[in-house]
Amino acid sequence: MNIQQNISLKNYNTFGISVNAKRFISVDSVYQLQQLLKIEKDIFLISGGSNMLLTKDIEKLVVHISIKGISIDRENENDVFLTINAGEDWHEFVLWCIANNYGGIENLSLIPGNVGTCPIQNIGAYGVEVKDTITKVEALAIETGKLVTFSNDDCDFGYRNSIFKKEQKGKYIITSVSFKLTKKNHLLNASYGAIETELASKNIQKPTLKNISDAVIAIRKSKLPDPKEIGNSGSFFKNPIIATTQFLALQNKYPNIPSYTVSETETKVPAGWLIEQAGFKGKRFGNYGVHEKQALVLVNYGGASGNEIYQLAEKIKATILAKFGISLEIEVNVIS
Repeated sequence: MNIQQNISLKNYNTFGISVNAKRFISVDSVYQLQQLLKIEKDIFLISGGSNMLLTKDIEKLVVHISIKGISIDRENENDVFLTINAGEDWHEFVLWCIANNYGGIENLSLIPGNVGTCPIQNIGAYGVEVKDTITKVEALAIETGKLVTFSNDDCDFGYRNSIFKKEQKGKYIITSVSFKLTKKNHLLNASYGAIETELASKNIQKPTLKNISDAVIAIRKSKLPDPKEIGNSGSFFKNPIIATTQFLALQNKYPNIPSYTVSETETKVPAGWLIEQAGFKGKRFGNYGVHEKQALVLVNYGGASGNEIYQLAEKIKATILAKFGISLEIEVNVIS
């Protein structure tokens, strides 16, 4: 096994934070990973590096998951069942599905990261969550090195959450994810406001999978910085869900506050709106700050430390709590 010494992780995290791994290895098969776990269990996993903020050098063995492969397990007239290995790029997988006319994840186009991390935080965008298409997740138990299959129910999916972020956090390495996608009679989700507007601007009345994907890509590119150009990890905070009674009180004070009904008693408020109202949108602090087009996104303009970005996040949280009485929750995994 080729374990390297003192490797920079700058190119392995989308924030572009320059920290070092004392020891580093990239694995490209389940077998190789199992052999590694026989001799080393205290490890730090990294895949696409899209949902983390590194604030210090990593002393543990850093294991980069690079297991590739796409397979069609079975299909019928209406549906196709796929298994995708963890190291596959998520967006490239979405584009592959669209090229093959497989529907269900087109709204999740251009989300950074790899397939193996998509179940962990139940990635979602524009009215769709990945949990709605996942049939099972296969993972290696770090303690035993044995493969374990988690059904959709076993994953205990929630809003940007799963069992892999809760009671099983740090206990498993996801090796593949299986999906059920449609081959015809696609259930297109084009009702999300921004998608409707984008399709209307192109005079598209009967959208295809590709039309939806193209619309999402255009919207995301107009709002979100490309990590290859400006270091970032996408949405840094979750959209808070608050009691509807609290929302109505806020609405009296801020009549233009946007919202999404969750239930009879709960309402979701866009975190980006709260951050913008607090004056942080586009604010720059030297070589880091808040993106000028999307207040949910914290950015590294080059050379910022992870700790500087984390302290900015804490300042934003404190300000939102004081101004609105709402506690923001960080969506990104902060490694401190």
